[in-house]
Amino acid sequence: MSSASSSRPRTRNTWQKRAIEEILDASPDFLSAQQVHQAVADTGRSVSLATVYRVLQTQVEDGVVDILALEDGQTLFRKCASTGHHHHVVCRNCRATEEIEAPKVERWAEHVGADFGYTDIDHTLEIYGLCPRCAHKAS
Repeated sequence: MSSASSSRPRTRNTWQKRAIEEILDASPDFLSAQQVHQAVADTGRSVSLATVYRVLQTQVEDGVVDILALEDGQTLFRKCASTGHHHHVVCRNCRATEEIEAPKVERWAEHVGADFGYTDIDHTLEIYGLCPRCAHKAS
């Protein structure tokens, strides 16, 4: 993490943050901020959608939550199953997701950045396709 992001103020440990963490802890799936917001509301608590976005973004920056940008522009969030930098293989149909490590991609990204004189390289990679179950249904 860069020093700029580590000096950024973090959200306090409020009931809203704990409620959002409970929702993420309980779901193995990626959820939209709107789904998290609704799930908190379903517990009888009220939290603003802006607070949900702010908490999720901070957790992404802290490496606690994965962020997934879908091809349609929707952004989803999930508690990280893996520690450390990783990528995802995502089913376009059912959104099943597998976390993967890709050392060759890491080396490639560093080389590309270095070729242009860049340092402190960061990147994201999502691979989209049909999972075996959806591919079987399609055939």
